[in-house]
Amino acid sequence: MDLDGRITLVVLGLSCVLVTACGEPELELPHAGGSQTAGALNTSGQGSSASASAGDGAETGGDESPNDDGGGDGDPCASGGSAVDFSYLWVANTDQGSVSKIDTQSVTELARYRTGPANVEHSPSRTTVSLDGRFALVGNRASGSVTLVAAHPGDCIDENVDDTITTSQGPDDLLDWGDDECVLWSTALPDVGPGIESGPRGMTFDPGDLDPNTCAYSNPKIWVGWHGSLANEVHMARLNPSDGAIEEVVDIQDWDRGWADYPPYGAAYDGHGGVWFTALRGDAFRLDTKELSVERWVVPEQTQAYGMTVDPEGKVWFAGCGGPVTVLEPETDTFTTIPGTEGCNRGVASDRLGNAWIAMNAPCGLAQVDRQTKQLIRIHTPPEFDDQCSTPVGVSIDAEGFVWMVDQDGWAWKIDPESYDKELLAIPGNHYTYSDMTGGGLNAVVFPQ
Repeated sequence: MDLDGRITLVVLGLSCVLVTACGEPELELPHAGGSQTAGALNTSGQGSSASASAGDGAETGGDESPNDDGGGDGDPCASGGSAVDFSYLWVANTDQGSVSKIDTQSVTELARYRTGPANVEHSPSRTTVSLDGRFALVGNRASGSVTLVAAHPGDCIDENVDDTITTSQGPDDLLDWGDDECVLWSTALPDVGPGIESGPRGMTFDPGDLDPNTCAYSNPKIWVGWHGSLANEVHMARLNPSDGAIEEVVDIQDWDRGWADYPPYGAAYDGHGGVWFTALRGDAFRLDTKELSVERWVVPEQTQAYGMTVDPEGKVWFAGCGGPVTVLEPETDTFTTIPGTEGCNRGVASDRLGNAWIAMNAPCGLAQVDRQTKQLIRIHTPPEFDDQCSTPVGVSIDAEGFVWMVDQDGWAWKIDPESYDKELLAIPGNHYTYSDMTGGGLNAVVFPQ
């Protein structure tokens, strides 16, 4: 479709990235502090319709992660390594119109970035992270835009050519829109319907094309979903991560039933060229990123597709407020509900230890489910959380395998998935934040071992 005249694109900077699947992604970051020429991310029709502060990237010294069990299936491009150079959690500050960068190893908020101009309501909600962890995308529900932020000064752009990367130095250092040189671009989506319900929700990075000879990924993309101006139509768009340009828009029609007012609510890449997304308390969809075709699964009536993820085995998990946690096995078209998880469930994430983790509001806590047996292991509730449990929303797995649960009311917990040891981090503000906030979900499906 012709998008001329329908895109407002603000290019604030661009950078370069090379991701490999032989062990951890290669992170050849340019040196910070010098003048940098704008480059491009390593990227090389009409959509179909269907019913930092500088120097904060400290190394870990090669500590093994909780999720590293070695092994592999003989595929040289199948396994990730255990060494972690950095790991960040990106938390949307919904009421402030900003996003926080959290160092998951030191459990420290390092920086905050505006997601749009201060005189406009943005209400950021979803964040998603690139395969190598170096770039985070934020979706603004109210302003109908998406914004890309670089995690490291070496990927930022010295726009004023003063040989210094001007960027946030801490949680209280929120620069004016356009002044932070680590905010790379912002794209206003076309044909966004009226109201906050229509703005972007479901988002995911697509790692691109794998060269089996070099185990290198190239031509990465971003997929974003939002509600259009027509009552029963939504859009999924493919964006070029180098500059935010919209390359394709796939229109999904017959977006009906009780969820017609809302956009694709969650999205996740499955590791095999598919982007899964869900309607709020409605059906599940898989978009083939090559053919741009869409398949639909009518979910059981009691299933509430609120938060969602795809696990390393390719199963799709739904956590919903108003129904039990449910898992779909696409190969057999089988839906299974998890006993004991009825209530108000929000975000969901899968680790490499065989667990699914679900943020719960009723009761307040974190549910742990065995993905193989599809049985509830336990619900972690206060007093385990020192009564710091109000409205858990987002769940994500960091690069070392720790579980993060973000509470809407101003804090986050880092949880060891085996010992259940916990660390609390205060993050001032309101955090209605979902999705793959660390990039751990994407890594788990691309590197399942």
